[in-house]
Amino acid sequence: MESWVVAMMLGASLFLGGIALAAFLWGIKNGQFDDEKKMMNQVMYDDEAELNDAARLQRKREASEQKKEYRPE
Repeated sequence: MESWVVAMMLGASLFLGGIALAAFLWGIKNGQFDDEKKMMNQVMYDDEAELNDAARLQRKREASEQKKEYRPE
């Protein structure tokens, strides 16, 4: 392969890579990759047992915090 072909391929790949990088940075700057509904979508696909376990754990934590707050002397 001749050197001008390698130079042309290298130049083209650097140019296309630069365009891809600029597009990616533009997407980040404009919030293209922000997923505001991520948590809600995860909850939709949990089964009932997992949700009950999470609620039970939350109640346990709240009870534990209440016990820590109430300490008669």
